[in-house]
Amino acid sequence: MQIELIKSAGGIFTPALDSDIRRLTRFKNGEQYTAEIKLTRNPAFHRKAFAFFNFCFQHWAADRAGLEHADETTQFNRFRKDLTILAGHYDMVTNIRGEVRAEAKSLAYSNMEQEEFERCYSSLINAAIKHVFAGTKDQNIINQLYSYF
Repeated sequence: MQIELIKSAGGIFTPALDSDIRRLTRFKNGEQYTAEIKLTRNPAFHRKAFAFFNFCFQHWAADRAGLEHADETTQFNRFRKDLTILAGHYDMVTNIRGEVRAEAKSLAYSNMEQEEFERCYSSLINAAIKHVFAGTKDQNIINQLYSYF
């Protein structure tokens, strides 16, 4: 079971979400339990990064990505991974045929520390300016882009 917790005064951890309170009722008061505690990244910053991906994706045309026949979720996921690769956050992997290709690093909380995520976010903005918004003259789009800096 994974539950998001907030540390309160006196070293007491409380559920961050009301929905998790119900899940905790199966544990008895006074019993001893073992838990693994991980410090998560800033969730608001993570949401901002994915809002940025969505903003970029809406500006990008599906037919430019070669995925015009795929559903929007597939198109978005491919776009997100491609932008992450263009931002320089990837690993080189070899498939079963021996072909080497770039694979986007996971932006998941468990796979990237906050400091690395902040560097990645900055790189994503630079890559988007160069590859997604190059030549954009629409001042409204430029102002929206600046709001993510």
